[in-house]
Amino acid sequence: MREGSRVVIVGGGPGGYEAALVARQLGAQVQVVERQGMGGSAVLTDVVPSKTLIATAEWMTLTEQAGELGIGAEGDEEAGALRADMDVVDRRVMRLAEKQSRDIRNRLEREGIEIIAGTGRIGADIDAGANRRIFVETADGGQEELSAQIVLVATGATPRVLPTAEPDGERILTWAQMYNLTDIPEHLVVIGSGVTGAEFAGAYNALGADVTLISSRDRVLPGEDENAAELIEGVFTRRGMQVLSRSRAAGVRRVGDGVEVELTDGRVVAGSHCLVAVGGVPNTAGLGLEEAGVHLKASGHIEVDRVSRTRAPRVYAAGDCTGVLPLASVAAMQGRIAMWHSLGDAVAPLDLSSVAANIFTAPEIATIGVTQKAIEAGEVDGAITRLPLARNPRAKMLGIKEGFIKLFSDRSTGTVLGGVVVAPRASELIYPITIAVAQRLTVDQLANVFTIYPSLTGSIAEAARTLHRA
Repeated sequence: MREGSRVVIVGGGPGGYEAALVARQLGAQVQVVERQGMGGSAVLTDVVPSKTLIATAEWMTLTEQAGELGIGAEGDEEAGALRADMDVVDRRVMRLAEKQSRDIRNRLEREGIEIIAGTGRIGADIDAGANRRIFVETADGGQEELSAQIVLVATGATPRVLPTAEPDGERILTWAQMYNLTDIPEHLVVIGSGVTGAEFAGAYNALGADVTLISSRDRVLPGEDENAAELIEGVFTRRGMQVLSRSRAAGVRRVGDGVEVELTDGRVVAGSHCLVAVGGVPNTAGLGLEEAGVHLKASGHIEVDRVSRTRAPRVYAAGDCTGVLPLASVAAMQGRIAMWHSLGDAVAPLDLSSVAANIFTAPEIATIGVTQKAIEAGEVDGAITRLPLARNPRAKMLGIKEGFIKLFSDRSTGTVLGGVVVAPRASELIYPITIAVAQRLTVDQLANVFTIYPSLTGSIAEAARTLHRA
């Protein structure tokens, strides 16, 4: 099923637009239904804007070692200090997000893909021609009916809202509303110490806000590598952030020009703004999924297999609405796999063991493959090595004192099983380790590749050498 096949994709985020490009490449007629704008929330309110904001904040942290490197302000030090103009920052953030959305739309239209602005709902039945119907409520209030042999649902997720912390878009905010700010918050209280909470807390702290991070767990980033999370929490506190561990928010209320966050133990944290970052909710309601035979989990996520199939014939799903792994890269791969599979191309099922992830704190945390926790629990027979970046010559030149590179290998074969990088630009440094994991290279093969001297990647080769089996 290729040439002339009809595909309708509901949702234009990474899972949707990447799937559309693959389907068109394979000769299908493709229509994409998107209500928000091409790129979806990933481009317009989540990944692109948040990482643009964080990139701006990163410039503020680069000055920490300025004195040691012999750099200082000329004359009045205060006059030479870096400051962030949030009005300018947020305008740039949203301008880049909108440009990225336009670029995606233009690319799809050049490929002959039709984009329909609106909200789609899947019909319950398959007609005599083996087609699914999709009912679209267009952005201008009209109605349109589409027909397709293959349907992909890629509707993403939205921020979870607590009934005791209703966002008002001014002082109590979700992550999608943070770009409404025109001034740096005087005191930002962040509820949630997962990836989103930690990234925003670190960014606004670097931009000059007082930040209190409320974590219900023993430490920030509870699902991440323990050494990496401990290092980041240490960096946060060193930079003046207050981290309240083992604390749970009971509610948030607006008080004049500020907020009060009440904790379950009775304490109250006062601030100027509050960011509620407690996860996301899949956008699966009102799409006709269950009536069409799609199985939803108790969380509302769509159940899919490793080639993105749902339980309903001819219906696939990709991205955050599936709950597989909330990463744009995984959404995109799920979408591509769905089209390769449904249109009869060669395809390999989704392999989460080779997915690299990154947390955009300063320094960043990048991970791939097997975890140290799994090795220490005896689930994997692996060897572990860890090298601090501070001993790397290039790191010394750059004034980098915090961070490390960690590698995991199979004890019997020496195959690279995973790794952790904590460093500036860890998202770039993890790539050679990701290749090693995906291609099942051994530590000796990784170690024997030339690296630049001096370079941070030299520590990756050095870590691999320490795992050599004689």
